[in-house]
Amino acid sequence: MPRQLLSVTRHFTDRERDLSALDDLYEGCAEPAGPLIVVSGPAGVGKTTLVSRWLRGMAGRFPDGQLYADLRGHSAAGPAAPGEVLGQFLRAMGVVQVPLGLEERAALWRSVTDGLRVSVMLDNVFSAAQARSLRPGGRPGLVVVTSRYRLTGLRADGALYHELGLLEQSAAVEIISLGIGAERVRRETTAVHQVASLCAGLPLAVCLASARLASRPRQPTRALVDALTQDRSRLAALAVEGESSVYHALDESYAVLASDAAHLYRSLALLPARVLDSRIAAAALAVSLEEAERLLGVLVEANLLEDTGPDAYRFHDLVRLHAEERGRAEEHPDVREETLRRVGDWHLATASEAQKLLSPIQATFDRVYAHYPDVAPPFTDEGGALHWLESHRFDLMATVRTAYERQWDGLAWQLVDAMWPLFHRLRHYELWTEAHAIGRRAAARAEDRTAERQMLNSGAIGLNAAGRPEEAVEWFEESLRAAREAGDIRDEGQALHGIGSAHREAGRFRQAARRLSEAIAVWNAAGYGRGVALSRTVLGEMALETAEKESGGGAESAERAEEHFAAAHEALTALDDPYDAARARAFLGRVCSLRGRYDTAVTHLGEALEFFESAGATHWQARTWEMLGKCAHEHSLTDVARDRYERSRGLYALHSPSDAQRVGDLLAALTGPGEPERPTDPRDERPTRPEER
Repeated sequence: MPRQLLSVTRHFTDRERDLSALDDLYEGCAEPAGPLIVVSGPAGVGKTTLVSRWLRGMAGRFPDGQLYADLRGHSAAGPAAPGEVLGQFLRAMGVVQVPLGLEERAALWRSVTDGLRVSVMLDNVFSAAQARSLRPGGRPGLVVVTSRYRLTGLRADGALYHELGLLEQSAAVEIISLGIGAERVRRETTAVHQVASLCAGLPLAVCLASARLASRPRQPTRALVDALTQDRSRLAALAVEGESSVYHALDESYAVLASDAAHLYRSLALLPARVLDSRIAAAALAVSLEEAERLLGVLVEANLLEDTGPDAYRFHDLVRLHAEERGRAEEHPDVREETLRRVGDWHLATASEAQKLLSPIQATFDRVYAHYPDVAPPFTDEGGALHWLESHRFDLMATVRTAYERQWDGLAWQLVDAMWPLFHRLRHYELWTEAHAIGRRAAARAEDRTAERQMLNSGAIGLNAAGRPEEAVEWFEESLRAAREAGDIRDEGQALHGIGSAHREAGRFRQAARRLSEAIAVWNAAGYGRGVALSRTVLGEMALETAEKESGGGAESAERAEEHFAAAHEALTALDDPYDAARARAFLGRVCSLRGRYDTAVTHLGEALEFFESAGATHWQARTWEMLGKCAHEHSLTDVARDRYERSRGLYALHSPSDAQRVGDLLAALTGPGEPERPTDPRDERPTRPEER
């Protein structure tokens, strides 16, 4: 009886779930021709070892033989012909006279195996057609195919599929321990774990790293860590003399790609982007969306790219390094430059469309493109636009850095400007301040004074919001000087407003009020009503803060705050600025509570909260819940206050630990258990008396 399965390395570990999944596929198969199972995954993930281990454990179920063939799907000499493999199988089953033609061999193979309980492992299969004629005859037989491709063409043949994933960190460490010994792992635990992490869960990489360490017992493990942290030489470090390397395995997968798919493979890896999708691919290659989707499908089918969700793809770390090396070796520098610029322009165009939806009232600058992308943005409403900005924020930031490094100064500062809704609504302070520091330098290098003032103003707002008011004042003062030199009244008002806001943040209320009053005067002269309303909102905030500190709710300060907020809300609503109008309304609700009108306060705050939720403004959702908690606490609704503060703290924790800590302190100060005296959601709380509106 033929027993041709490969032996299993002693490094095999941590595949219990995969073995169990194969058991379930086999037991659940009702295919009359016998089970056909496809195990796919990228090069080096351990497909051959897994299937060999599983089939060896199934030997008792196949007493008539277990056959194996390497179909050489990625061999330099080309894939094995099905007829060649059939001849091998027939001779293993005792057939002396093997027919010449493929059809005759296939027919004889089915006849010989009809009714026999045999398993067949077809390793390294290149295509569905290559495997199709190799199935034995009759129900008792089992065929397991391994491939770097998904072989979806075999679905019509009743194939069942299992995608083999990467190793867990603990399993990678165990493999290294088997190679170098547990004692050495204990001595160099940190370095061993770093090696395991740098192998990124790829079994071939882990085994090669383990072999290298074992061959150099006197060399500290840290030396391999250092080699692996140098990205350009990382693949070279994962090779052992006389053994296949990760680079070689990936080269085999790459070599069989069609030229257009290979071009996309190289191009995607050279981009400063980790969120890959069909639109980026279309922009990078200047092809249609349909063609980009087709080429991405080819790379996914070849397991050189992972699909992580609807129109979302990513490289495995080591695959990306291979693709980068191929790109640097095979793409002309001019082509690489053009690809980067095309994707940079795509990010700029898409972020600008998001800005138009999210900040339509904000004055935007004309955009200048080297390659305007002929691909529509992936959103049509505000929620989709904000989600796109949020999910792509790191790639947008990487594009800003790349643009500045390549002296594409217009692209750099314009992209920072287009990202304003992301910064303003979601408060990613580190990105906000870094982006504007780069944008400011880019605008200055381009000698564009108008753009430089824009970067100064927007960046200073971020510094102030991040709790760095002294730096914010410096930026705003520079903007003020530049605006006055240029005779730009509107920018002058913006700088004065910003200086006032920064002084207010630093607790210098008198200086803040003076600068804000100057801003109102300048903006009134310029006819800029929105600016006037924004300055009145800040004046209202200062009056509100004063009222909160004064005994009895500070009647005079509270009255002044309500006047400012009501006027600002009315003006901003009339100017169709719903975001800032909602901010003014939230503050108006807060001051109504101080003045004894709790139901009116809840109405205002509840309406503002609804807007912030629909707009995805997490920071202002948290702040509104915090204000609702303060209102409830002032009116002795302890459990209601506790619920509001809990919601606020949870939202703040996403972006601002200091704010979360402040609300945590408010929670700790609450006393008095009991049943909630009000409904949980403020939008269910409505005034009970008309006069309280």
